[in-house]
Amino acid sequence: MDAKLMLAAGRRCPPLQAGLYVPNVRRLLVRTGTKGYATQDTVGNLPKASRKQITVANDDGRVHWKDLSVKEKVSRTTQQTFNFGVILTGLVMTGGCAYFLYKEVFAADSKTVQFNRAVDRIRSDARVKEALGSDHKIRAFGEPTWNRWARARPIASNVYKDSAGTEHFMMHFNVEGSSRRGVVNLHTFKGPGQSEWQYRYLAVDVNGQPRIYLENSDATPRKQNSSFNFLGMQWRK
Repeated sequence: MDAKLMLAAGRRCPPLQAGLYVPNVRRLLVRTGTKGYATQDTVGNLPKASRKQITVANDDGRVHWKDLSVKEKVSRTTQQTFNFGVILTGLVMTGGCAYFLYKEVFAADSKTVQFNRAVDRIRSDARVKEALGSDHKIRAFGEPTWNRWARARPIASNVYKDSAGTEHFMMHFNVEGSSRRGVVNLHTFKGPGQSEWQYRYLAVDVNGQPRIYLENSDATPRKQNSSFNFLGMQWRK
């Protein structure tokens, strides 16, 4: 009886065969292995990160010259040439500004230096102090302007060279004391081969009073050993 039941059960449920399960395992392994290999192959064949093309606008110099294409080399050369031009222009402008500043402010024959020297002479002259008033320091300034708050007033001056090669410097400006105002007229000259400026005249005009000459070479004959050089100007004793 038992043998019959076992035979019947065997007919209904045939025993598992190794060949029915192993192929499934092999297919799984093949599928898994194929997937893993395909993933590695995809990563290995990805294109390298491509860099942007070098242009005049975006070149920062990090890419070596040998790695540049012909077009990129032209772009880098153009950019460096432009940068060099900008630097050279800046140097030229800086040098020009320095030269202008020296000629206008620090040079011995500059307008600023001659103005300051004349003002010092005027402030130390007793006749000018009496004419303008000496209650406080005499103030010197340039041409009057429409803006009464303007601090930097232009000073009228002129430089020219005559037919004999003599350089002339002329200037006039205003002075003010405690009681009156006046106008200063200045004329200096420098002959060919001379390095020092000489006064032709330095005069102060005050309304209602005679002109005050601090220097007047036309009225006073020049004498030997009667002058000396100081601060780039020739002064007479």
